[in-house]
Amino acid sequence: MKRIAVLVPFAFDETGLAGRRQQQQSVSWGPGIEFEYVPVSAGPQWYENYHDWILADLAMLECALRIQNDGYDAICIDTMSDSGVNAIRCELDIPVIGPGRTSYLTALMLGNTFGVLTQWAPWASLYKKGVHELGLESKLAGIRHIDTPPDVVNLLGGKEEVVFPKLLDAAMKLVEEDGADVICLGSTTMHQSHAFLAERLPVPIINPGPLSYKIADALLDCGLKQSSTTYPKPIVPKHEMIHTMLDAAKIQQES
Repeated sequence: MKRIAVLVPFAFDETGLAGRRQQQQSVSWGPGIEFEYVPVSAGPQWYENYHDWILADLAMLECALRIQNDGYDAICIDTMSDSGVNAIRCELDIPVIGPGRTSYLTALMLGNTFGVLTQWAPWASLYKKGVHELGLESKLAGIRHIDTPPDVVNLLGGKEEVVFPKLLDAAMKLVEEDGADVICLGSTTMHQSHAFLAERLPVPIINPGPLSYKIADALLDCGLKQSSTTYPKPIVPKHEMIHTMLDAAKIQQES
């Protein structure tokens, strides 16, 4: 049995986790694999700037350290910011997959350029950051949004008739005006729109969460994981300091 932990970037209860689990339903799975969704202890409210990103990195790292001895075979990060991926790869000896870089690199297996379709303008900076880190600026055709703040618990549920046509219109502009050969959904919180868009767009559209799960599954089958020369272990680990910081953050966030 393969056990894959999906680290959720918010301190959710079971209600919040339910929307994340729905991502599995968009692709088929054979026997012998299970996904467990693990929320962070505390974290930023949004993911829109360097203030938020550093908090998110720390929250994801602490979450991974907290579950590192629970027998998981791989970890997937449930946010296109890829928060914590680099740090967790330095700590764990199992595959650690971020949907952002996975989406961008897969897009370039399918076309020469890609665009990012998102809900909210402030998220554009996190895509630019991820693309820059991969050196893919020349391949990014554009980023389009529909100026709709996210609902991280209910996601797009109940808003389909309003939101889906807006997303389709923005996606078509990415193709027709910006020249995108492939489109990447800009958030795992947008997964409910994927089937609607995929049926109507003339180019492939990537659903980042399920794709990252499939890549994790494939890496396990191939016996592959991140390179220890790129992601060396810390010489002086500070695990207790990290846990203490997040324990305090959890108390503060709940107060």
